[in-house]
Amino acid sequence: MSVKIYHNPRCTKSRETLQLLEAKGIKPDVVEYLKNPPTAAELQDILHKLGIKPRDLMRTKEPEYKENGLDDKSLSDSELIEAMVRIPKLIERPIVLANDKAAIGRPPEAVLAIL
Repeated sequence: MSVKIYHNPRCTKSRETLQLLEAKGIKPDVVEYLKNPPTAAELQDILHKLGIKPRDLMRTKEPEYKENGLDDKSLSDSELIEAMVRIPKLIERPIVLANDKAAIGRPPEAVLAIL
């Protein structure tokens, strides 16, 4: 089984999710998304697998959210996705991909459903 985690090593939930995967004997492909952000196409795929809209994947309490006018409800999905590509800090984390599915590790145990 191929497993990928979009990970931020400074985030407690992200570290806990990675530890949980490793405790299950899974060695995921770890993508530090702040250094290597997903492309717009990858984000669209993740959103499709999660079954959510772009704004639902955004960290709306980050200062960059309001500073960049992303609270404007008239912005399109494409514009929000491009903002996450430009400002990856806005992407909710961690995201785990496995078995052609995706889950957000909040709480970390939420990822077990896709394994």
